[in-house]
Amino acid sequence: MATGKINVSVENIFPLIKKFLYSDHEIFLRELISNATDATLKLKHLTNIGETDVEYGNPTIEVKIDKENQKLHIIDHGIGMTKEEVEKYINQVAFSGAEEFLEKYKDSAKDSGIIGHFGLGFYSAFMVANKVEIITKSYKDEPAAHWICEGTTDFTIEEADRKERGSEVILHINDDEKEFLEESKIGELLSKYNKFMPVPIKFGTKEKELPKAEDAPEEEEAKKVTVDNIINNPNPAWTKQPTELEDEDYNSFYRELYPMQMEEPLFHIHLNVDYPFNLTGILYFPKLSNNMTMQQDKIQLYQNQVFVTDNVEGIVPEFLTMLRGVIDSPDIPLNVSRSYLQADGAVKKISSYITRKVADKLKSLFNENREDFEKKWNDIKVVIEYGMLSEDKFFDKADKFALYPTVDDNYFTYEELQEKIKDNQTDKDGKMVILYASNKDEQHSYIEAAKTKGYEVLLLDSPIVPHLIQKLESSKENISFVRVDSDHINNLIKKDEEETSKLSEEEKEKLKTDFEKVVPKESYTVQLEAMDSSAAPLIITQPEFMRRMKEMQQTGGGGGMFGMGNMPEMYNLVVNTNHPLISTILNTEEKGQGALIKQSLDLARLSQNLLKGEELTSFVKRSFDMIK
Repeated sequence: MATGKINVSVENIFPLIKKFLYSDHEIFLRELISNATDATLKLKHLTNIGETDVEYGNPTIEVKIDKENQKLHIIDHGIGMTKEEVEKYINQVAFSGAEEFLEKYKDSAKDSGIIGHFGLGFYSAFMVANKVEIITKSYKDEPAAHWICEGTTDFTIEEADRKERGSEVILHINDDEKEFLEESKIGELLSKYNKFMPVPIKFGTKEKELPKAEDAPEEEEAKKVTVDNIINNPNPAWTKQPTELEDEDYNSFYRELYPMQMEEPLFHIHLNVDYPFNLTGILYFPKLSNNMTMQQDKIQLYQNQVFVTDNVEGIVPEFLTMLRGVIDSPDIPLNVSRSYLQADGAVKKISSYITRKVADKLKSLFNENREDFEKKWNDIKVVIEYGMLSEDKFFDKADKFALYPTVDDNYFTYEELQEKIKDNQTDKDGKMVILYASNKDEQHSYIEAAKTKGYEVLLLDSPIVPHLIQKLESSKENISFVRVDSDHINNLIKKDEEETSKLSEEEKEKLKTDFEKVVPKESYTVQLEAMDSSAAPLIITQPEFMRRMKEMQQTGGGGGMFGMGNMPEMYNLVVNTNHPLISTILNTEEKGQGALIKQSLDLARLSQNLLKGEELTSFVKRSFDMIK
């Protein structure tokens, strides 16, 4: 058996790195500023541990555009490099100086904020530049070095006369990448990727108004001076301890993240954990509509304050992607180009932690101020209900704070609701029946009928209710959710009322036959029920199972899950055999009986918004004719 080593040709791999390593050319600026940040933080660490006596000062990173000469400069005042270090770190592909530094100072530098990892970021410069220069001087007392490469594996390096500590990277921008010489484009990229980098970043200048002297005349104009334009916030709220921040600090940071957002967030959750992984961040609950798809991609993912992506699928549970805010973790596994997540066990642990933290915060808010929590319920319920549906661990915790509002704006936890209705809302089998409406206006008559009977009616109107009640029924013992316009409600009413029909069996049989002659069989099933004479003569209900399946089909379940295809609209026409109108219909001659049944049916359909188009026009004309 022969063994050997695979030979990797740098000449062949270098063009691939330049062209395919990063999915988007604009990433080069993020990578070069990350390198400059690392160089600055390395020096800070060395001064902190006393390994050097150079003065750290207040260093910045500067980005300068030289449009005339088609050059872009990134300048730092960090640790710098000697000629030997340039040859070691720059000329070796995939050799990370940051990794080496962290390994050398692993006991003291783990929290230094150093970003680099793969040793490839520098080469992203060649995606937009045909020539790159580095002029660098080490913090050590050694000559500066000047490195030049024109996008091949050849380079030159010589001494330079730079006196200041730090490095300057000069990119000679390609003709077809001139957009990166525009101030607006560079400003946009700095704001997107480097808005919260831990070292101040200077880009251009701005005018600043000086405060007036106390004795200055009111009409005197304030003096202005030109100052450096620092485009980033090196100490964002998530890097601080919760004890250092007030509510206004959190709201101010929210406005910094989302300057176009007018409304304040409802509340926030500060994430801060250092074991078994490092993670910080702040999540905000905004006011949410029932349209779940419009809310996503608002959470920003950072690694050591470097923006990575706003697609946090995987690390943040799906139901929480409707929130807003920031998550930052050096332990998030990214691909080589730092553009997206690598799936592994750490991601699942982080996701579970975030789920638990959010659940604990919600429980705390509920316990501390239930009245305020109830006021916010309609603005946050979509997230909580979706979480209950999709995450079993969240479902268990949510049992303590999830609310079930009634049509009369009362709010119950599940335990409270159970206690409220257990003696009054059971069916023939002894199962507790939870009545609910999904639309107060469309189901108004059914709601009123149920309330007349003394029943409690919930208002569950979010788009995932059909799915959620399936889970609740399977998770809770001996309960059934029934919508107020469902056929199942008759079982509940019949049990309590024990009404006896005033019609004989022969009369009921004839009545059903008379109705079936007029009522369309493909849409309605005629049912006779003995109800109180004050109840409506005709009630249209829907088969609970069929309606649920259709709703689930429309919200992403139904057809795909159960293979039922497009389900037709089916209704029950419940005839109240004790109502005087029904007796009148029964005793009317055949010629006029059909018209009475048709008119009564259309009235029932009209009350449920089921009469439309030509049928509605015909009904209105017929009604006017009857009045005449």
